[in-house]
Amino acid sequence: MAAVSNDLACQNFQKESSERPNWFDPDPTIDAISPDFRRLLQSYSGIPADELLDHVVKVREEAWAIHPFPCIGRFLFLQNNFKGLEDEYNEVIQRLCQGQKLLDMACCVGQTIRYLVNGGAPSEQIYGCDLHPEYIEVGYKLFRDRGTLKTKFLTADVFDSNSALTELKGQMDMVFAGDFFHLWGYEKQVDVCKRVASLLRSQPGSMILGRQVGAPQAFETQGPPGVGVMFLHNVESFNKMWKDIGDELGVSFTVKTWFGLLPTGKLVLKKDDACRLSFAVRID
Repeated sequence: MAAVSNDLACQNFQKESSERPNWFDPDPTIDAISPDFRRLLQSYSGIPADELLDHVVKVREEAWAIHPFPCIGRFLFLQNNFKGLEDEYNEVIQRLCQGQKLLDMACCVGQTIRYLVNGGAPSEQIYGCDLHPEYIEVGYKLFRDRGTLKTKFLTADVFDSNSALTELKGQMDMVFAGDFFHLWGYEKQVDVCKRVASLLRSQPGSMILGRQVGAPQAFETQGPPGVGVMFLHNVESFNKMWKDIGDELGVSFTVKTWFGLLPTGKLVLKKDDACRLSFAVRID
């Protein structure tokens, strides 16, 4: 989510807004927390059911203070990013248990990492990267696992060719990118995808997977403050983008995509038919 520096835009938005925007849920109920995430906090973090809402709301306030992203305001950062990718979830855990490595790109509070670890994945095989180290700290508070989680976290801007991500080039078997690629217009997405692909091992089976907002008809739109122009893919445009990237890099990719519904009432963009686009991009 937090992948590239947009501090000024968000700071200006916060200064100019006397009220919180319509994508901030001011009076959440327990239903704001998905059942999957409630189970995660209870089984992984040991938080009693009657304390879940207060705990999550307090942590959400800290995350919101870092950047007022819609996914923070509407609790979407607590969603299980493997919805629609259940087979890949099981595959990822199996591969991590075999010693392979995964990077959670723009990991935010690290919720995807905890879903994997709770499913049996060894945390030391997982890396997390975000632009803002504050989100990583909030993640430790949310999941209460500072003393047990062995994941290595990096702070980096995806556009900085000298960032800590250079240490991982050609080292990752898998990269998870949740609500990430859609943060830019088409040309910048291509650039970001190539940068992320450079982190993979150059061997069959290396994979980029994740999910983001899409639409039945691909289109470009102005995103919320602090984000800028966004290109929302349909299946055809997403597949074509990766075909073109593969041709440029001299790599053959197999791309699988799935459409799903977005949570009711959670959409910030003014597009009624926007959908959830899940994907898995593999090197042949």
